[in-house]
Amino acid sequence: MATQFEVVVPWGTPRAAESAEAAFARIAGLEAQLSVYRDTSEVSRLNRIGFQMPVPVEARLFALLQQCSSISKATAGAFDITSGPLTKAWGFYRRQGRVPTVEELEEARSGVGMEKVQLDAATNRVRLLHPTTEVNFGSIGKGYALDEASRMLNETPALLHGGTSSILATGRVAEPWVVGIRHPSRPCRLGQLLLSDRAMASSGATHQRFVYNGVTLGHVIDPRTGWPARGVALAVAVAPTAAEADALSTAFYVLGEPGTREFCDRRPDIGAILLDDADDAKPLLINIAPDTWTADDTELIEAGTPWICE
Repeated sequence: MATQFEVVVPWGTPRAAESAEAAFARIAGLEAQLSVYRDTSEVSRLNRIGFQMPVPVEARLFALLQQCSSISKATAGAFDITSGPLTKAWGFYRRQGRVPTVEELEEARSGVGMEKVQLDAATNRVRLLHPTTEVNFGSIGKGYALDEASRMLNETPALLHGGTSSILATGRVAEPWVVGIRHPSRPCRLGQLLLSDRAMASSGATHQRFVYNGVTLGHVIDPRTGWPARGVALAVAVAPTAAEADALSTAFYVLGEPGTREFCDRRPDIGAILLDDADDAKPLLINIAPDTWTADDTELIEAGTPWICE
């Protein structure tokens, strides 16, 4: 998953090191199972032969695929784990952004869409219905890993952190965890959010983007159009699970304000923070309790920022 994971528990927690080691072992196992950068992973095998024949997969992986299909439908395709060919066409798979030709984009789009992933719940078998279709859990994998790691903690209160974009606060503690959200283009915080028994994830194109004809194009691709999503600088999702928060932050970045509002109206348990790409933009809060959010443009100082999500 090309990132660093951390597990933080309250001081004095019994058997904390043993629980954390079990959590890290689960994350390592998921990396070996889900990574498209490892030829030996279960997902790489599915992508390799899934068009030729139905492929049996591990039960929890099948459940993850079902969850991805459900979220894709709920977001009208804004979240889609089959969009990997688009990421490759735009050069972001190898972190070398480029504008594809019309022919390259059409070929990449031909295999995109969750309707091209056939799930047989009776046998836990998966069939890819187009020769270029592939699945990639890059937009949900870190969150899923945090959820799975938290199961290893035996209900120990903890803050689990995956890279700089996914956080899970689990278990009851005296005070909520304080999470700082980094401004996507300035060396300061956008604000701080209090988390307790909730997950949060953010999506943006701060680190992978390039300028083409005066327009900045980032690595978050809209699966519905095949082009990089535009108009949003940062999208944050707050959800009951880290997998859902991870997936929805990507979807909200693609959907923008209207689509995100519509989704959150249907799901009052989901919150969102959106920042559009205007220079003077202010964060837009949707289903975020006022007492859990503090706007804060403090310059970033590591010692004074418990956690930063970007």
